[in-house]
Amino acid sequence: MQRPNWAPDDIDIERPSVARMYDYYLGGSHNFAADRAAARSMMEAVPDAPLMAQANRAFMRRAVQYLIDQGIRQFLDIGSGIPTVGNVHEIAQRAAPDARVVYVDVDPVAVAHSREILDGNPDATVIQEDLRRPEAILRHPDVTRLLDFSQPVAVLVVAVLHFIPDADRPQEVLRTLRTALAPGSHLVLSQASDESRSDTGQRAEAERVYRRTDNPLWIRNRAELTVFFDGFELVEPGVVWVPQWRPESPESAEDAEQAIFIGGVGRLGG
Repeated sequence: MQRPNWAPDDIDIERPSVARMYDYYLGGSHNFAADRAAARSMMEAVPDAPLMAQANRAFMRRAVQYLIDQGIRQFLDIGSGIPTVGNVHEIAQRAAPDARVVYVDVDPVAVAHSREILDGNPDATVIQEDLRRPEAILRHPDVTRLLDFSQPVAVLVVAVLHFIPDADRPQEVLRTLRTALAPGSHLVLSQASDESRSDTGQRAEAERVYRRTDNPLWIRNRAELTVFFDGFELVEPGVVWVPQWRPESPESAEDAEQAIFIGGVGRLGG
């Protein structure tokens, strides 16, 4: 496989990446043949996969707009993926030009393209780090330079937790992030769930596809995701199918369970 000129030299372009597969679902172009093959395998098992990704991205956009309306001006987007139209800094800075955004991703392609897109934007940056290393994220100099944790910060962990197994202690990771936040901060979470799917074969096939990546799937239900908001007050309507979270119209929330993703927003009181 020929390496594109935008691909960092130190990445394996023969192994699928969940960030680049997600980019493919969203109609992006920063993916390789191995990513497209894995994504198409996923779409054969779950034909609605691209629509699920789009529904999750729409949830993120609505959540960011809600946070801006609540006066939040600082955003830490962990597992941000490859930038596409309508990313956090575009939404936030369009509504509030003084908003500051730090993106975090472990995928070097996502980081490289984020740097290219954010070049010349002094109020947005990206770092290469792993959600499972929250202390490293919090003390990274680019994070501490741009974000003031004595003031409210919105932490986004969107479409990431289903790649973090219980053995990696995601609740402890989120607790570490929470302890760094000031009152009035918010947490935005979403992840894949199969509560609406009676076809266990689809789940088994999806899990098989993602075992080809470095991030196998770890499906959770609504109760399990709700636990991750420990210490936060859930914002109405709570943890729901993502199209049901403050939809722009009643029609956009129809057949919400087909989106597969559940999500919610929590506020840190005090």
